[in-house]
Amino acid sequence: TLPYIAVAVLLLAYLKATGAEVMVSRAFEGRETRMIVAAALIGGLAPFCSCQVIPFIAGLLALGAPLSAVMAFWLASPLIDPPTLLITAGALGWPFAIGKALAAVGLGLFGGFVTRALMRGGAFANPLKAYQRKGCGCGPKLDGTPHWRFWTEAPRRAQFRAEFGQNALFLIKWLTLAYVLEALLVHYVPADLIAGVVGGTGILPIATAALVGMPAYLNSYVAPPLLSGLIEQGMSPGAAMAFMVAGAVSSIPAMAAVWALVQPRVFALYLGLGVTGAILAGVLFQMV
Repeated sequence: TLPYIAVAVLLLAYLKATGAEVMVSRAFEGRETRMIVAAALIGGLAPFCSCQVIPFIAGLLALGAPLSAVMAFWLASPLIDPPTLLITAGALGWPFAIGKALAAVGLGLFGGFVTRALMRGGAFANPLKAYQRKGCGCGPKLDGTPHWRFWTEAPRRAQFRAEFGQNALFLIKWLTLAYVLEALLVHYVPADLIAGVVGGTGILPIATAALVGMPAYLNSYVAPPLLSGLIEQGMSPGAAMAFMVAGAVSSIPAMAAVWALVQPRVFALYLGLGVTGAILAGVLFQMV
């Protein structure tokens, strides 16, 4: 797992230092259908921190970006990004990591087109709350173009060093906790208990895992090692996928980014799409 951690830290620091976030805004240009597809695809690549998502999306909505495309981005972005893809591959293998990435895009498309259909039927005519633009001041401004050769500018070199140190500490801290929890789980929780609840075939273990995953906030760095232990104890792969997808969508930063901007009924739609998509992702992954 250590090589994956090193690559993940370097990649995230590089994306931050170059200002690659500016490319995300290009997904919200053109026809609505194109925007939904682009938002779902780019949502899994955006290296945003949670406090950057809120002002970014608020600005897009203020400029007239459709809620359907924003919903696609909201659902896809908590699930995967380049660093968590590598962490997931290190703990659960590349088939699971690729499956999670496909689930992120699929969930974004599913949520975006469902929202589009509901809005065409007259729903969500006024989806937004009153919002006062705020930010955390982290990262570059979302304008201009990325500076891929960041080392030619002293401020960006400094940002790369800062991001590298902060993310290395962050990953080491959370992954240490994750592997401790995995060891405790394997040692103290009977395998037949895990297998009885979320093992076996059928939709019930997958739906149970999704419903348990929604309130169990595990970020994308803690979840893969913990799920590795659960799978060893008898959890089915489909249930593991459903648990991970549902947990990411319902994470505190992800929900805060939605709740801060939209009316409660849109927030309820977000959660409903999230848990439904998690179950579908689990069923499809189990079938493959």
